[in-house]
Amino acid sequence: VQLQASGGGLVQAGASLTLSCAASGRTFERYSLGWFRQAPGKEREFVASIGRRSSDTYYADSVKGRFTISRDNAKKTVDLGMNSLKPEDTAVYYCAAKHTIVTFTPTTQHGFDYWGQGTQVTVSS
Repeated sequence: VQLQASGGGLVQAGASLTLSCAASGRTFERYSLGWFRQAPGKEREFVASIGRRSSDTYYADSVKGRFTISRDNAKKTVDLGMNSLKPEDTAVYYCAAKHTIVTFTPTTQHGFDYWGQGTQVTVSS
């Protein structure tokens, strides 16, 4: 599967932004999906993931309550809605995918096989 992330930009603190990741391939519904981010000088970190069941969602503590991950199997997309953005949310955001069973959703970068190219999110104070 190939992934293409979009939607990044420059926003002020407190603003909202939605990232979208479009996937290719015929079996999108069999993949778990995730978002990760990497700030300058830091390691890539987990942000959110969603399983094959849309109700299976997981979030990093730092974004819980502010970010929402969702998927649309018909459109083959996974979105990350981001509210109340903070300067510390500034990073390159990557989407990722992994073919999984229904009952498992990865939450680490080693749990994902396919990666998009990244989209920059910059939050000014």
